[in-house]
Amino acid sequence: MEYHQHRFEDYSLLIYNKNKLVALLPANVKDDILYTHQGLSYGGFLLSENISFSSVLESFQSALKFLSDNKINKLVIKQLPKIYLSVPSDELDYFLFILKANLFRRDVSMAIDLEKKIKYSKLRKREINKAKREKLRLEEGEEFSLFWNEILAPNLKEKYGVLPLHTIDEISNLKLKFPDNIRQFNVFDGDKILAGCTVFETEGVAHLQYISTNKLVKKGALDYLIHHLITKIYTGKKYLDFGISNENQGKQINSGLLKWKQSFGASPIVHDFYEVDVEKYSLLKTIMI
Repeated sequence: MEYHQHRFEDYSLLIYNKNKLVALLPANVKDDILYTHQGLSYGGFLLSENISFSSVLESFQSALKFLSDNKINKLVIKQLPKIYLSVPSDELDYFLFILKANLFRRDVSMAIDLEKKIKYSKLRKREINKAKREKLRLEEGEEFSLFWNEILAPNLKEKYGVLPLHTIDEISNLKLKFPDNIRQFNVFDGDKILAGCTVFETEGVAHLQYISTNKLVKKGALDYLIHHLITKIYTGKKYLDFGISNENQGKQINSGLLKWKQSFGASPIVHDFYEVDVEKYSLLKTIMI
């Protein structure tokens, strides 16, 4: 997270049990509020795989008490979507219920279960076949500048007036540090790039971090790219995550974007955001009887 250090004041927590690290919370602080790190796509507590329920309870309670003792009044948690869990782990959901935490935002993402039979819409099939007739070429590359400069940045600036969250230097440095977890795929017509996708991989999920296409060239390039990822590249993963389709802090959904993802067979999952009053940590003491 060091490439974000100029944007956020780090306040990450390490939680130990008898000198053994059992949990951690990537986080940053602003005023008297702690956020599960705002520079990360997903957040929440990261737990060791074999940790017991009681240890999770003690860890969370200790973290809240530490924050309270250090004049942090509120914890804002951006929960990790369930598809990213290596094992079932809903302890924190239960503790947030006990603490009467405020669910203030819920984003809708779309994901494909790659272990099930996938059904495309008729339109997606037509677009994929169009791309095949055009004999478009798909390549995996080691650099990002062509996609960033020719497709991604111009599209984001035109539609939303923003730039990609990562600069070319930042995404390139991340690639150097995590060469097996960040991949770039581009589609070409001859030497001209038509579409691209930057993928962040975990053990079970391929997350499409950036997806964009040249909208003036109607050759089915982006549909062809997604089809290739589903059927050729990520057959060994459990899920392909398209990312959120929300705008206005989760209160509205871009219907066109959501329908496009759904037309590949994707289904909704949610990203939940909670506000916790840390002074209520004592409520966790009464759980176990």
